[in-house]
Amino acid sequence: MNDDDESRDRPGDRVLPPNARLRLRDIFGDNRNGGGGPRDEGQPRRMVLAGQEVDYRLFRARRRSIGIEIGLSGLTVRAPQRVSVREIEETLTARDAWILRSLAEWRARRRDVFPSAWKTGAPLLYLGRELALAVLPARKKEIAADLLNLTVLHPASEDERQVAAFVARWLREEAARLLTPHVAELAARVTSELPTMKLSNARSEWGSCNQHGVIRLNWRLVQLPPDLARYIVAHEVAHLVELNHSPRFWSLVETLFPGHAEARRTLDDWTALLEA
Repeated sequence: MNDDDESRDRPGDRVLPPNARLRLRDIFGDNRNGGGGPRDEGQPRRMVLAGQEVDYRLFRARRRSIGIEIGLSGLTVRAPQRVSVREIEETLTARDAWILRSLAEWRARRRDVFPSAWKTGAPLLYLGRELALAVLPARKKEIAADLLNLTVLHPASEDERQVAAFVARWLREEAARLLTPHVAELAARVTSELPTMKLSNARSEWGSCNQHGVIRLNWRLVQLPPDLARYIVAHEVAHLVELNHSPRFWSLVETLFPGHAEARRTLDDWTALLEA
């Protein structure tokens, strides 16, 4: 969220690492900054708002005013160098009700999208369903999903890193297998050329489309309910014709995916996947 309009915002690239565990970002890499240099993690601070302790990250930036952002990673404040911490916290205090309400809303969206331990019984999301991992020793590596379980056969079934890497690769392969037909089908309705589709590991967006007609789709779409994943595909395919968010663009999205407005609202509840 941004304090300028208090509108709902998607979590961006300002993330505090969760408690130590093996995450898929450790396997795929973290490309939130497009592979650039080291990130500024900001200064961690704590204060009391309306009787509640609140942690926040303070970034000094070249700007004229104090900016407040709230997302899955918590409260982030950006302020000019000349502004004192006292002034910053007076500003936060003045907006304490909005800040606390917004933090509560984002906490409600959190979900364990990947296992904290890659062992039998741990939960993992696939096609919008929470499946239980069943990790079994085997001479040949294999993965199979049913209504309740994601069965992983692996020669090194006790090695969590190897199991996680194997599942991660399988999820990406599943994403490519399931999303490619949707791209082809929907693109055929708006253009005579089949667009190039690539999978992304973006941490701030579900998909993108550039002026060259290249569509990038987040591999985490394979964890969404299929209808929501198809909505994202429709959204990016519409950008092949309208590289903007004009009324004509949204009209085209509605043509490709009737009822898109409800899908947009529902998608907010799945934002935590981008942080996994």
